[in-house]
Amino acid sequence: MVGKLIRFLITHGIALAIGFALGIYLLPILIAPEGPSDAEVAANAQQAMFETTFVRELTDSDFLHWGEGEVSISARRVSFSGAMAPGPDYRLYLTPEFVQTEAGFNAIKNQSVEVGPVKTFDRFILEIPAGVNPEDYRAVLVWCESFGEFITAASYR
Repeated sequence: MVGKLIRFLITHGIALAIGFALGIYLLPILIAPEGPSDAEVAANAQQAMFETTFVRELTDSDFLHWGEGEVSISARRVSFSGAMAPGPDYRLYLTPEFVQTEAGFNAIKNQSVEVGPVKTFDRFILEIPAGVNPEDYRAVLVWCESFGEFITAASYR
């Protein structure tokens, strides 16, 4: 009897953990708003002062935390077109230097500026906060605020 109870608790605990993990992964996809059109992203890219590329092959990127695609930075907006691993609570930052690890970003986070939340995973356009000059920074970085996870980054200067 005790053995059946232990087996029941273990199997159902594993199923609960798998369901919870799938929920964390799939919920951002299910609730993601519609992103900007390709034409809107292209129009923003034409006004870009800087262009760069997110790549998958960064030190702290892995199969659950990655981004790849084109990033354009104008005086007032940052736009992205590509693909990014879905996840909760992503934030885009302008950083004073290029880093590709969680430890590296944590070391410069207080010198970085948050541009805004990333809620779509194939295209986005974010307004740069008033008073922030992209020329004062060197790189762009996507960070998962809830879990303190590095997603991707790219140097633009």
